[in-house]
Amino acid sequence: MDGTTLEAMRTALRGPVVAPEDSGYDRARTVYNAMIDRRPAAIVGCRDAGDVMDAVDFVRDRGLEVAVRGGGHSGPGLCLVDDGVTIDLSPMSWVRVDPVTKTAQVGGGSTLGDLDHATHAFGLATPAGIMSTTGVGGLTLGGGHGHLTRKYGLTADNLLSADVVLADGGFVTASEKEHADLFWALRGGGGNFGVVTSFTFDLHPVHTVGLGITLWTLDRIQDVLRWYRDFLPQAPEDLNGFFAVLAVPPGPPFPEEIHGQKMGGVVWCWTGDVDRVEEVLAPVGDAGPPAFHFTAPMPYPAVQSMFDQLIPAGLQWYWRGDFFDRITDDAIGVHAKYAEGLPTDLSTMHLYPVDAAAHRTGPDDTAWAYRDAVWSGVIGGIDPDPANAEVIRQWAVDYWEELHPHSMGGAYVNFIGTDESQERVRSTYRDHYDRLAAIKRTYDPHNLFHANQNIAPAPAG
Repeated sequence: MDGTTLEAMRTALRGPVVAPEDSGYDRARTVYNAMIDRRPAAIVGCRDAGDVMDAVDFVRDRGLEVAVRGGGHSGPGLCLVDDGVTIDLSPMSWVRVDPVTKTAQVGGGSTLGDLDHATHAFGLATPAGIMSTTGVGGLTLGGGHGHLTRKYGLTADNLLSADVVLADGGFVTASEKEHADLFWALRGGGGNFGVVTSFTFDLHPVHTVGLGITLWTLDRIQDVLRWYRDFLPQAPEDLNGFFAVLAVPPGPPFPEEIHGQKMGGVVWCWTGDVDRVEEVLAPVGDAGPPAFHFTAPMPYPAVQSMFDQLIPAGLQWYWRGDFFDRITDDAIGVHAKYAEGLPTDLSTMHLYPVDAAAHRTGPDDTAWAYRDAVWSGVIGGIDPDPANAEVIRQWAVDYWEELHPHSMGGAYVNFIGTDESQERVRSTYRDHYDRLAAIKRTYDPHNLFHANQNIAPAPAG
């Protein structure tokens, strides 16, 4: 991008335009995953939908590459593009709650922390992730699951409408009544269809929840997984619990004698009467005596932010995922093997429940194509040291390759890496892919928005 083009962009937009020669450039191009090192020609901080419309027109008319950044949490770094333009929505981080209709309108650059803080004041929440630093936009467009999913469904299931800037620079509101085809695609189809400048969500009564953490030593992990696969799908929908393999973090609530030990465990979130959490979790002993068991009432935003300091921005990350409708005995053996070989203290594997309320949305009602999945799994190699980048990547790849034959074939789109094949994207959308490609042709026929897990426009005619 030459200087004349850059100055024209700065003149056209209200928000800041940061270029490589500017002092804030390295900070502006930094994303959550430090393994990503891309150098856009410009990063455009959009202050409102008008800025986004002008930015889209600018890059399209000049044939520039474009990426869209919401919260900057994208594991594969899809919010940055070398030598192109990143449309950065982070200045648009706002939330407006309507306590009467129990809805929230959320700016496209907001994080889950922004959303949870605003809604908690009214005793309300919507299901969304497990870390407050995650961007609302990327999470929602991929489908979104978290601590409230078994009770209230996916994040996308709670989306009521979205304001979208299209590839032609136009602005539309998509909902069940307007641009219903686009609305269908936005609920799980990723960032393929435009730039979402605001989301409107349905909210539910959530305030103080029962947090639980139960850990077992690795020699019990196979028994624990066999118990977990049977227990959780039959548990009340108020109970969510994701299974993890991990090294125990150094700090409270964990006693010093187990710090650093490799274990398997479940992080529980109970949205019923908090006085009943111990009663509900009494069956954990059926999996064998836990090495650690902790429960406490906790404000929901505190649960959402409990991993923020443990896994801050700036670490090396590599992840892969898959959907599972069952946890087979053979898969349990794979989990036990790779838990034993955990390469670094922060590396982990999670199995997130996507059943119960998430199953009540019809299989064709949204772009999310795995309503028959019971778990969404992710394998994450994580470490602060760039020297370990290949170690954590290889562990995650090897783990995934052994586990994948026991999966349903596709994955939560936000857990797919850029080094995976296009067939992985197709398998994620199953027979929804062709419908998504047709909608892509309608709203982005020239594939302007392709810095994502891309769905190419269907051929014309």
